[in-house]
Amino acid sequence: MQDEAMRELLLATREIAVLGIKADPAEDAYRVAAYLQATGHRILPVNPKLATVLGEPCVPGLASLEAPVDLIDVFRAPRHLPAHVDEILSLPTPPRAVWFQLGIRDDASAARLEAAGISVVQDRCLMVEHRRLLAGGAR
Repeated sequence: MQDEAMRELLLATREIAVLGIKADPAEDAYRVAAYLQATGHRILPVNPKLATVLGEPCVPGLASLEAPVDLIDVFRAPRHLPAHVDEILSLPTPPRAVWFQLGIRDDASAARLEAAGISVVQDRCLMVEHRRLLAGGAR
């Protein structure tokens, strides 16, 4: 995804499901979500092992989200992506985009999402790109 399209996506994003969020503030899967929450996004944590993160109730899977989200931020190993794509494609209202965090790439999964009209960003840190493209989080 080119910078301008990524910038437009970030500007239009309000609700972000964080798949694989962690409760440990030292983990990227926590720090990125905390940053996004601090910049005004609503974070919807998704992890079957946690009850709450960042003051928000945690759901066990994407199908348990009570409302549609704009973006799904993925902190899961590439081997898990095909199953998560199945889950994403079965949501009643798909997200506008799915973001595979830094170090996460699966071209076949990305192609399936894109074929369904869902934008995909791979192998990039959402926090880094948000800071870079939106001048420190200014919206």
